[in-house]
Amino acid sequence: MGALGRVLLWLQLCALTRAAYKLWVPNTSFDTASNWNQNRTPCAGDAVQFPADKMVSVLVRDSHAISDMLLPLNGEFVLASGAAFSAAGGDSDPACNPGAPLLFRNPDRFSWLDPHLWSSGTQESGIFFVDAERVPCTYDDVLFPRNGSFRVALGPGPNPVHVRSVSAVGQTFTRDEDLAAFLASREGRLRFHGSGALRVGSQACTDATGCVCGNAETLPWICASLLQPLGGRCPEATCQDPVRPQGQCCDLCGAIVSLTHDPTFDLERYRARLLDLFLKQPQYQGLQVAVSKVLRDAHTEIQVVLLETRPATGAAGQLGHALLQDAVAQGSVLGIVSATLRQSGKPTAANSALDQNGSGAGLAGGVAAVVLLALVGTVLLLLHRSGRLRWRRHGDAEPTSAGLPLGFRNPIFDVMVFKQQQASVEFADSTQKVDILDIDTNFGCFVNPLFAGEAEAEA
Repeated sequence: MGALGRVLLWLQLCALTRAAYKLWVPNTSFDTASNWNQNRTPCAGDAVQFPADKMVSVLVRDSHAISDMLLPLNGEFVLASGAAFSAAGGDSDPACNPGAPLLFRNPDRFSWLDPHLWSSGTQESGIFFVDAERVPCTYDDVLFPRNGSFRVALGPGPNPVHVRSVSAVGQTFTRDEDLAAFLASREGRLRFHGSGALRVGSQACTDATGCVCGNAETLPWICASLLQPLGGRCPEATCQDPVRPQGQCCDLCGAIVSLTHDPTFDLERYRARLLDLFLKQPQYQGLQVAVSKVLRDAHTEIQVVLLETRPATGAAGQLGHALLQDAVAQGSVLGIVSATLRQSGKPTAANSALDQNGSGAGLAGGVAAVVLLALVGTVLLLLHRSGRLRWRRHGDAEPTSAGLPLGFRNPIFDVMVFKQQQASVEFADSTQKVDILDIDTNFGCFVNPLFAGEAEAEA
């Protein structure tokens, strides 16, 4: 079987077992501009210098004419076909700025726990991952560049890192014994360092409803790595009452839909449904969605995070309500038992001013929300008249059946804006319900260039 056939077979096996994989992005290549202190590769006549006390493996792909080079005490140069070093003549490249030596940046700066440094090979347009899931999860396959040089700092998390497999330097490690032998070798020590431990052998996710990532205990260290360029502090949210999804380091402006489910729920099918039926609609084009299984109060649930990438459109709140309606209409088919919505408040004053001077998208979002709530109220009124649904007014005693609330707060006949008050819609067969929290007709917005997508690997 050829190399292409083996890759296709591996991808097919991953699909059958619902395995995911994470790709390591940065490198320690001689020909990568960001690895040098002047953000450029060495020019003809440059003097180059490597940190004397750092171990490093450096891949060289091109030919370089240099005047002087200070090598590390412990390291290696891997020369690709056609690569070479030569002594520079009297002339230097006029496009460069000769003078101080060109310094190779600290190769120990890349941490396993930094979400910036990983990419998911399965990520689709419109889908993002919360910070904890951007780092390899316990059921992920981890891929390092086969024809490249790299160096990774393990730790300082409280527990060993567990993944399904690690592929590096042309080998795939699925057993702890084999990986431990590699990490202890000189080849492994050139590429992995630090106080942390790395383990392999976890099973792929075989549960159609999804699997919890397993990085909850490591999240403080993940956030510390992520926020280090910002001095360890989160950017200020651009809305009132922001929300923070599980697995996210900082508060966001948007909405969170939480789903409880039965064994017939299929996470991948639901994610595809969001992409095909909702995100492709024009009013949701500016949204990013993260869908995953999380652990809350010793119980699992599906977390759907709706994130705006344009100022104050209100699309996150609109889509959140649309997903609640979808859960009511298709819950029995999708395996959804209940759905809860939380959303952030109005944009801050500065963002509101931007809306007034811009396209008026925030006002349009508020109008759309009122129309949506009116439609919900009309449907519920018809259900009430048919005897299939009852509602209660604020202050009335809440009737129960088998411990489940039967009432529904109708925003058309009650207050228009209310927070931290809960209402429930019970399905006709009394086995499913939808909860609505934090309804606000003035939807929030979020634009965060740090967390909006996969960043370029740069420390």
